[in-house]
Amino acid sequence: MKLVSFNVNGIRASVNKGLPTTLKQLAADVVCFQETKATPEQVAEALKDVKGYHLHAHSADKAGYSGTAILSKQEPVKVQYGIGVAEHDTEGRVITATFKDHVVVNSYVPNSGQDLRRLDYRATWDAALRAHLVKLAKGKLPVIFTGDLNVAHQPIDIARPKPNYNKTAGYMQSEIDGISALLGAGYVDTFRHMHPEVVKYSWWSQRFGAREKNVGWRIDYVLVSKGFEKQVKDAFILNDVMGSDHCPVGIIW
Repeated sequence: MKLVSFNVNGIRASVNKGLPTTLKQLAADVVCFQETKATPEQVAEALKDVKGYHLHAHSADKAGYSGTAILSKQEPVKVQYGIGVAEHDTEGRVITATFKDHVVVNSYVPNSGQDLRRLDYRATWDAALRAHLVKLAKGKLPVIFTGDLNVAHQPIDIARPKPNYNKTAGYMQSEIDGISALLGAGYVDTFRHMHPEVVKYSWWSQRFGAREKNVGWRIDYVLVSKGFEKQVKDAFILNDVMGSDHCPVGIIW
């Protein structure tokens, strides 16, 4: 089985940049999108030429903002939109799809913002999402949690750690603590588990030629509930795939 997660920075824009061809080449069993910036109907229309998948999409109340979607070859047994907490469920940021043998949680975690205005909200969000994930992990099925988590966890995950630490959204200590708490609660970062010393990024600023210079951040992840990492055969970051300011990440098991 192969799962791929990709922040497309607008599903319609990404389709125009060749997303259907990319999906055919990736040949994943499950594809998780973040930042679709579209309603479920608009996502379905954008992906109408992508065959062989079931689609479940979730959108924000605010038009053209946030949004997540899951494509899967296998129809989920159950799909939950949001995490059941009203203050966190207006932006289309979480889809939980339960399949026969596993659970997939796709999330687009809020960015704390350039002026850090959402930093406090981000902490409450992280705690609420963690509670959702911990509860799922207590079930019988392994949980795969993936998406744009909007945080670089360790210095190895960001090209310029010192100038950004505790100054820039995505590398504030409270955000780092949020992902550390999730790992402490029984989740495993598959890429870092399999590649402890590999330097690879999944997002680059669209300014200053950052991608060409590889001045990036690893903020897109695939985490799994403890024990399931033993079944993961590969964890990857596909730097060569274009079409967004992010690149796809994923696992094979």
